[in-house]
Amino acid sequence: MAEVSEAAGVVNKNKRHRKEKPWDTDDIDHWKVDPFQPTDNKAGPFTEESSFATLFPKYREKYLREVWSAVTQALDPHGIACTLDLIHGSMTVRTTRKTYDPYIILKARDMIKLLARGVAVGQAVKILNDDVACDIIKIGNIVRNKERFVKRRQRIIGPDGSTLKAIELLTQCYVLVQGNTVSVMGPYKGLKEVRRIVLDCMKNIHPIYRIKELMIKRELAKDPALATESWDRFLPKFRKKHLKTSEKTSRKNERVQEKNEARKAAGLPPLEEAKKDKKEKKVYTPFPPPQQPRKVDLQLESGEYFLKAHEKEAKEASKRKEKQEEVTAERRAKRAEVFVAPEEEAAPTIEEKRKRKHSSTREGADGLKDKSKKKRKKDSGEDE
Repeated sequence: MAEVSEAAGVVNKNKRHRKEKPWDTDDIDHWKVDPFQPTDNKAGPFTEESSFATLFPKYREKYLREVWSAVTQALDPHGIACTLDLIHGSMTVRTTRKTYDPYIILKARDMIKLLARGVAVGQAVKILNDDVACDIIKIGNIVRNKERFVKRRQRIIGPDGSTLKAIELLTQCYVLVQGNTVSVMGPYKGLKEVRRIVLDCMKNIHPIYRIKELMIKRELAKDPALATESWDRFLPKFRKKHLKTSEKTSRKNERVQEKNEARKAAGLPPLEEAKKDKKEKKVYTPFPPPQQPRKVDLQLESGEYFLKAHEKEAKEASKRKEKQEEVTAERRAKRAEVFVAPEEEAAPTIEEKRKRKHSSTREGADGLKDKSKKKRKKDSGEDE
């Protein structure tokens, strides 16, 4: 019992000591990840050797031979050995007695994978850092049609690589589209976003929608007042609307009405009347139509069949020339229409003005005479 009470006293003492310690003034960053040093490996060298190998395509052989010394220099400080097998077309990394970090072999495996997928050695070496991860997204088996696959893959890159650049800036990742895969390097959060964009693009959702969403999120993150609030009301909702049959019919009727109004303004009949005019009922006959003459029969009738080869060519050339002349004449007429002056109403001459004046005065006088005659008739009727 005495031992238990002593232990409890020590625990209480420690608790009091913790309460009294001023944690508010503590400058230690508890979220900081310190690099793994050789002194952190207390167990010493590894008892088992770990190794990974990956194949590379034939076109990468020349580049890998040139940069393999740089790959060796990058892996040597971490105690990782690497070999390039040109006969079998493979790269291998393995641990040695000098390896102290147990996770670095997985980083080295990712590095040779990226090198095989077309990533430059200067960029692939960055995967050895603790704050950089990689993801190789397979896109080859999502779309079956080859042409459609190429179009959607090109959509990730965009015109002059603008879409790819926007994705890299917003996610802080390095993205390389190569063959049937997309290689991505960067922080874990960025990898998740890029994977979502790429897979959505291959499912026919344009990357611009996701890019807009990321841009809005980046602006919202700057406002500390919105840190604890939901951002759903600010984000755009790009969802396909499934319309009912009645809504589709009403929209179709609206479009038809607009077209009819436009046709009426242009002085054309409505669409329904135009369709009726086109569809004229044919007279039903039980007999089949007469057989049309063959090409040879027509040539025999015209005498073209008996012409020689050079004569036929000359005839075709003359026809072609006539057709060309007709087309050129039409084009010249169209061009000349621009230079034809519009008809303008000439200003009336002094004589025309006088005639108009005299005619208007005569009409006025005739009107007054008619009125006076009618008045006289009425007066005479009343007297009778």
